[in-house]
Amino acid sequence: MKTSLVISTYNQVAALAKTIRGFQRQTRWPDEILFADDGSAEPTRQLITEFARTAPVPVRHVWHPDDGFRKTIILNQALAEAAGDYLIFTDADCVPHPRFVADHIALAEPDFWVQGRRCFVSEPFVAAFEAGQTPVWRWMLTGRITGAAKGIRWPFPLVRRDTKQRGIIGCNMAFWRADLVAVNGYDEEYTGWGTGEDSDVGTRLYHLGRPRKFIYGRAITFHLNHPQAPRGHHAASLARLAETLATRKIRCARGLDRHLP
Repeated sequence: MKTSLVISTYNQVAALAKTIRGFQRQTRWPDEILFADDGSAEPTRQLITEFARTAPVPVRHVWHPDDGFRKTIILNQALAEAAGDYLIFTDADCVPHPRFVADHIALAEPDFWVQGRRCFVSEPFVAAFEAGQTPVWRWMLTGRITGAAKGIRWPFPLVRRDTKQRGIIGCNMAFWRADLVAVNGYDEEYTGWGTGEDSDVGTRLYHLGRPRKFIYGRAITFHLNHPQAPRGHHAASLARLAETLATRKIRCARGLDRHLP
């Protein structure tokens, strides 16, 4: 199984640097890394270029010009370029546990997609948080890291197979490439910031007959909290998700096939 890691980013250089250092500490690397960049400025490109020089696997910077929140489009472009049979998705503000990639590979199972969890580094302490150096347990006990139950790698994982809407988050997901192709990837009609685009792709996979493996105790990420700066509105996205649910749609009309050869 060849694995591609896709990291979405947009002008989050400080957070992205911490996330990259987290991936440099992985016990197992993916076979390739793609940065899905929704129009970041030059400092992001420089950071990715520097990382690519020393990474032991191919690194690609998939970029398009900044024209508002177009995350679904850049994710589809990255997916179209990815060579992996299995794709792990995360965000630039999520620092991975050292076994993040290894856990996702171990959890991969035909006809399922995987949803990992995230705990939260409180905003006043984000600058001091560093993968492999921060005493995570102490930070949890003192409230610097919240959602502690989602930040502990237990001796065994808790796995629930379901088709529920609750808890679908784009910063910690993994899919078989063939399944994403079958649902035509992310729906590019989701062009504004808000909730909906990640739930939409998960819902269409449910309709395809692909339940979710909902995971606690494995594939952990530490979300670096930050002020929200929306570049759009979410009402239209929520209406589109409701339509997907009502019609049991599998393939979106405007999606991955626009970027495939």
